Amino acid sequence: MINVLIVDDDAMVAELNYRYVTQLQGFQCSGVASSLQQAKELVLNPEHPIDLILLDVYMQMENGLDLLPVLRSAQRQIDVIIISSASDAETIKKSLHYGVVDYLIKPFQFGRFEEALMNWKRKKERMDNQQYYKQAELDSIIHGGSQPAAAATETKRLPKGLTPQTLRTICQWIDSHAGTEFSTEDLASSVLISRVSCRKYLVWLEEIKLLHTSVHYGVTGRPVYRYRLQPEQHAQLKQYAQD
Repeated sequence: MINVLIVDDDAMVAELNYRYVTQLQGFQCSGVASSLQQAKELVLNPEHPIDLILLDVYMQMENGLDLLPVLRSAQRQIDVIIISSASDAETIKKSLHYGVVDYLIKPFQFGRFEEALMNWKRKKERMDNQQYYKQAELDSIIHGGSQPAAAATETKRLPKGLTPQTLRTICQWIDSHAGTEFSTEDLASSVLISRVSCRKYLVWLEEIKLLHTSVHYGVTGRPVYRYRLQPEQHAQLKQYAQD
């Protein structure tokens, strides 16, 4: 699991970010710091697991960016995503100077939050699993061209409200359960995405012929839709599921 530290002095915002983190597969919150002092103590404690920090800038009598030199001097392998209402060029330049991996300006939608964390996760996994790189591979990591061309073209055609990142999560789960029939509830409870959202993606995957749908009627008479991957579409599904 990827351990995320949330640094924000606004309890409501911290709670929202906590909920966002726990919705993403493979992520967990390893702590919430409401002050820079708390954040510094956690960063300087090598026993406390942190892979990624979600850092606010405007804090009470403090500037969140002051944590960045502390993090660098601690020499821990921790990345930072800024989540702040600060949109001035000086703050953004300073953040980038210290190597933050993404910058989200409040307010933002969950889709942008998900994109930031999932893009970082894919890059981290590729960097962790490879010793040497060709130039094209490195360009792909640095410039974000991680999707195969065919898959990238297809995901641009997603209906409004569907995101490539959530589609990837869902397709990865379907790929790991290829050959078995499943319901919307099975998928939603496993990937921690709402049933309503999962249903939208499943309907679209059925429309493009990746899934076969069957209807079952229980004792209440209400229909239950169950899905199964079309075997001949497994290669296409893997394109959507690629990191």
